[in-house]
Amino acid sequence: MSMSYPEIVKNGLWNNNQALVALLGLCPLLAVSNTLINGLGLGLATTVVLILSNGTISFIRNWVRQEVRLPVFVLVIASFVTAVELVMNAWFHDLHKILGIFIPLIVTNCTIVGRAEAFASRNPVPQSMVDGLSMGMGFTLVLMTLGGLREFIGQGTILSGIHLMFGEAARGLSFSMGEDYHGLILAILPPGAFFGLGLLIALKHLIDKRSAQRATATETQTTATPAPAEG
Repeated sequence: MSMSYPEIVKNGLWNNNQALVALLGLCPLLAVSNTLINGLGLGLATTVVLILSNGTISFIRNWVRQEVRLPVFVLVIASFVTAVELVMNAWFHDLHKILGIFIPLIVTNCTIVGRAEAFASRNPVPQSMVDGLSMGMGFTLVLMTLGGLREFIGQGTILSGIHLMFGEAARGLSFSMGEDYHGLILAILPPGAFFGLGLLIALKHLIDKRSAQRATATETQTTATPAPAEG
């Protein structure tokens, strides 16, 4: 049975967030998220690939034999990754150099292959593209949150390098604590990525637990309330 659009969006952004729940795509997530802009750049690239690959795979799903579906999926994904990499190299060259190998490695991101197999190959094109958008945005939000936290704690800045995506006119949007702020260098080193992601996962579990407790308490209260007597 196909999911409704609100369910697909909620699933991608929160309930089945690929970084916080499925724990997929952690290699680029941990490696690139040392600044907010780096996380945003890789997240948007991944989102575009997810939308296009999900839509294409859903469109051709009835014509691809089961025996060759995985190689076909990878070929489709690799084609879109190559196109995205060429666009970034042409229009966002400096950001492309910073992200480096992690752009072509989107091909091997388990999130994309997993959504192609678990959702796009079994659902119509519109739902598949919405699934790609929601999963990509959920992944991007985690990248941005983790990158922003590490950037601020580690070097005392927010939106450092924003001109790499939005041009020189956007330089004034960045924020800095000043030269006197030395920061916690651990935050922008690899261990900081693991600690930061662990805290985000713990925070999500805490929010889910409290939401479940409130829902249970509300349900119990509703059940225990006696129905009004008929006159």
